[in-house]
Amino acid sequence: MNNTISPDRKKLLIQFCKQRKLKFKDLELLNLAFHHRSFTNENKVKKLYNNERLEFLGDSVLGLSTADFLYQDMSLNHQEGDLAKIKAAVVSEKSLAPIAISFGIDKLLVLGHGEEVSGGRTKPAILADCMEAIIGAYYLDQGYDEAKKYVLSFIEPEIRKVQKNGGKDYKTLLQELYQKMCKKVPVYELVSVTGPDHAQVFSVSVHLDNVTYGPAKGKSKKDAEQQAAQMAYDCIKE
Repeated sequence: MNNTISPDRKKLLIQFCKQRKLKFKDLELLNLAFHHRSFTNENKVKKLYNNERLEFLGDSVLGLSTADFLYQDMSLNHQEGDLAKIKAAVVSEKSLAPIAISFGIDKLLVLGHGEEVSGGRTKPAILADCMEAIIGAYYLDQGYDEAKKYVLSFIEPEIRKVQKNGGKDYKTLLQELYQKMCKKVPVYELVSVTGPDHAQVFSVSVHLDNVTYGPAKGKSKKDAEQQAAQMAYDCIKE
């Protein structure tokens, strides 16, 4: 791999490693993990410089690390289907994309101009793919044990959430709890939609009789409803 990292870019990559407690020997591998194919599609000189191969590798490392942890963590009375359900939830795009944003990965992505102007930095698929590419890069740089340790640093908390909730989402949890309390269902209200078409922000409130929770924000109406449901559920579950 022959690519020169600028001093400013190198500082950002080193900072990312420090924040995530990663020990990359080869920063070129990490840098490659942030390069989306849209960049190479618009750059003939670096037409092969993208993270797709690392993503392919990282997806397998992520899956194995998660499956290994679940196998060791959950008792024998849990069947294969129980483990598979949790694994599918935590290694999903829905789970990985918010983690990527919390890690600041959206700011480090290298995108083509077309993808940039269409809101590529906030697209869940691109963020999740980059998460997997970083895992693949770390596996190549440090080996499986260190890559697994990195994976579990953010996957184990997600596993605990799913185990606690029985795999149910917050809208389901809220509805079940509220119906049990007063035989009524939550009512969701779309408060506003702001931002350009490619990066809209939805604000949603949820009404439990005469009490309103929110508004909560999300990149889709469904996501905002889940956020509002979590706010309400956390308040009334006590």
